[in-house]
Amino acid sequence: MQNQAIGVFDSGIGGLTLARALKIALPEEQLIYFGDTAHLPYGDKSTAALQAYVIKALDFFLKQKVKCVLIACNSASAAAYELAKEYTASRAKVFNVIDPTVNYIAKHSEKIHIGLIGTRQTVNSGVYNEKLSRLAPQMQLHSLATPLLAPMIEDGFFNNQISRSVIREYLSSPKLKAIEALVLACTHYPLIQKEIEDFYKHQIPVIDSAGLVAEEVKTYLNQNQLLREAPSVSDKFYVSDFTPAFEATTRIFFAKKVKLKLYKLWE
Repeated sequence: MQNQAIGVFDSGIGGLTLARALKIALPEEQLIYFGDTAHLPYGDKSTAALQAYVIKALDFFLKQKVKCVLIACNSASAAAYELAKEYTASRAKVFNVIDPTVNYIAKHSEKIHIGLIGTRQTVNSGVYNEKLSRLAPQMQLHSLATPLLAPMIEDGFFNNQISRSVIREYLSSPKLKAIEALVLACTHYPLIQKEIEDFYKHQIPVIDSAGLVAEEVKTYLNQNQLLREAPSVSDKFYVSDFTPAFEATTRIFFAKKVKLKLYKLWE
């Protein structure tokens, strides 16, 4: 089992931020990435729909005989992580992107007022607030839904005047006025992290989950003797619908042209 691949699942390009972090932390491991581009964005989907998408993706990964699966999406993690754990049972370990972030904040942050931006699904689920209140009840979470950001990024609008304008409009919200740190509760958002940090003039920490999640996966594989020993093999990338933005962004992240394979969840 140790030489099997790691599955990474997201609605589109956002999960590539975690895939890159995994390759940095675990360069010898093979990744099988699936971007459900036919159904993006996930942030405005119902819980039932997200659970259905996740189960279909898990079926795909289990056929590939992966040793673990990372749900590299906050919306899907909030809606379907517990269901995913039950569904895969002992066949594959499932990771989400929420728990490592919450655990890090609770253990390492001395800030009281923590801001959070994410999709409507993530914010409305209340999952960050619920988990953080258990681990660090003294902290106050100030959450703001920012539904335009993920589709904006998927369309290639980041690091330009349009993205800066949208970011400024959101971050100027009174809900975030008193924050001392900001959590990026969407895996798309690291692509605009510099713009967010610029908005705050680098005066508050901006917390991205990618490195935290990668370290949790690495720790699990190491503790369970599941680190790959066979020679490394090429990563595989699948999408449920071809999009030029995904192909272009994949090339940027992995510094080479990546061959995308089409896999339709519902066929």
